[in-house]
Amino acid sequence: MMSANFDDLTALVRYALETTRATTVCPFHDDVIIRVGDDAAESHAYERAKRILGSDGTAFDCNALKEEIGRQLAIAADGRCPKCDSDPAR
Repeated sequence: MMSANFDDLTALVRYALETTRATTVCPFHDDVIIRVGDDAAESHAYERAKRILGSDGTAFDCNALKEEIGRQLAIAADGRCPKCDSDPAR
């Protein structure tokens, strides 16, 4: 696994969600994150983030990790980019 340095939980969770393909960035709107809707990928993202957090042996708050994953999934667009959907040229 690639070594990564994360300054905060938000960045770690975003990395875990993207690398497990639970979320993806719209190829046309880099400010839109799309929730793919794959439960297995979302579970894998949680496990990946948990392993990264625990890799240095320090304790971490599992509830904070679950809450951050839930927050990011809740704010992601569901399945499709809303900006692409509202663009009549697409």
